[in-house]
Amino acid sequence: MTNMHTPIPNVSLPAALRPKGAFGQLPRPVRIREIHVENYRIRTFILDTEMPHAEPGQFVMAWLPGYEEAPFSLAFHRPLTLTIAAVGPFTNTLHQLNVDDMLWVRGPYGRSFTPEAGTRPLLVGGGYGVAPLAFLAETLLAHEQQPQAFIGARTAEDVIGVGRFEALGVPVVITTEDGTRGRRGLVTEAVADILAEGKGDAIYGVGPHGMLQALATLARTWHVPAQLSWEAYMGCAIGLCGMCEHDGALLCVEGPVRRIPST
Repeated sequence: MTNMHTPIPNVSLPAALRPKGAFGQLPRPVRIREIHVENYRIRTFILDTEMPHAEPGQFVMAWLPGYEEAPFSLAFHRPLTLTIAAVGPFTNTLHQLNVDDMLWVRGPYGRSFTPEAGTRPLLVGGGYGVAPLAFLAETLLAHEQQPQAFIGARTAEDVIGVGRFEALGVPVVITTEDGTRGRRGLVTEAVADILAEGKGDAIYGVGPHGMLQALATLARTWHVPAQLSWEAYMGCAIGLCGMCEHDGALLCVEGPVRRIPST
């Protein structure tokens, strides 16, 4: 495979966009401490470092010399944890790595989730999009909120992340499209029912674009704020290449989390 990694130019970014901490703009090698197999296509990599300045919803760029570089949401920051689905050549290559192998990382980048004023936030994850939401749940609990998690998947085999929420004492609603685990149907249908009962006052979502668009509609319908994390291909992560444009915004610096106001 050809080397698709392009060195990051030494540019001066505005302070608001500049990544914090020691990692900055240049990839640094980090040892893989543990690997957890979540299911048939998803693995969680626990790295032998911390990123204490990182916030829920941000991402890092991961690189292997001789291969490409790609963005991954932070599943946790102490230690640095990435949950990666095998969806293409690069992520399949990452799944071949073993404990004690090295992975090059730079970041964190992007806009994070921030606590809304309410006390009953709904955390909605579709597929492997659920990975960063337990990190967010810890933050919301620290703000004396009572989050509820919603995990949507195609089948029971695709459900991940339940244990992390349960360890935090966060109630979880599971939906599967085929009904093999939890409630049958789409996760947005379960969220709509909770909103109709007046039991949610904010939405945080990570997952496929169709799910996020449905959550945006629910937020507008029920007049609650929503913060949605949009996925896009990112070539540079610092607003230079323009590959991650979505609805007029560069998601690497103006996202990936975008806020929809309650009115």
